[in-house]
Amino acid sequence: MLATQRCGLARVWAGRALPWQRYNSPITSHQESAVSERLTVGLQYVLPKRALTQLAGKLAGVRAGKLTAAVIRWFIKRYGVNMDEAANPDPASYASFNEFFTRPLREGMRPLAEADYVCPVDGAISQFGPIERDQIFQAKGHFYSASTLVGGDRSLAARFEDGEFATLYLSPRDYHRIHMPCDGRLTQMIYVPGELFSVNPATARGVPGLFARNERVVCVFEGESGPFVMVLVGATIVGSMATTWHGVVNPPRRPDIEKYAYAAGEVELRKGDEMGRFLLGSTVVMLFPKCTLRFSSDWAAASPVRLGEAMGHKLSQ
Repeated sequence: MLATQRCGLARVWAGRALPWQRYNSPITSHQESAVSERLTVGLQYVLPKRALTQLAGKLAGVRAGKLTAAVIRWFIKRYGVNMDEAANPDPASYASFNEFFTRPLREGMRPLAEADYVCPVDGAISQFGPIERDQIFQAKGHFYSASTLVGGDRSLAARFEDGEFATLYLSPRDYHRIHMPCDGRLTQMIYVPGELFSVNPATARGVPGLFARNERVVCVFEGESGPFVMVLVGATIVGSMATTWHGVVNPPRRPDIEKYAYAAGEVELRKGDEMGRFLLGSTVVMLFPKCTLRFSSDWAAASPVRLGEAMGHKLSQ
């Protein structure tokens, strides 16, 4: 009987640290990473993010000749930027860092897939999938509402209840122009003031409601299958966001929500057309109505994506 009890206890503790081992075991790399991540996120609550962003925006627009070229070369090496894809691969030819950062691609570098919806950016999939009524999944333990994301417009958000969303993150090395996932007619643009937290994966895991908390530009389109939204999310050091029809939306940074309406035929864009750009990187969140889109089967969270590749197909109405 005693032997049986001992055997049972052995099975219970198999693969586990014994009580005295737990307190003496060394810190793992995973634990160190978690602590570092918490410190990084916590620091963002106290940093003067707006002042840092304004300063970065001004510096990025400076034309400083050889110094500008040196900074661009450092950035290319630091982040592994592939200049072979750029229309102009010579770092010394860019008058300012902003010109380099928003560089166009060479002709034919991003052919459009034969799909109803194509990926609008180079970057990585942060998250994608169904909208649960009004709730959008951000990261483990964090959701935010579609109505908050679009600036509190409940009637607009209601059009996407139980629909689909995709959140795409652009890293510093990526091409930073944003293109259309499908044909669309612009009906409204909403500037929403907000915070300027970083939007990297660690911050997405650590800051609740991140994408509905940061400054953003909400672009509302009408497409063949109904409305869709593209939200350009600002972040720390993102000097500005711009659209092809408006130009630079910010700065200046305003304290109130601002709405712009567009008449039929005023702004119409085709699939693959450029619609906007980031100066110093950020995130795009897209919303689609219920029963209109099925994402490509090879899409997965944290996977890299490229402009023009298949994103999804229309569902039969």
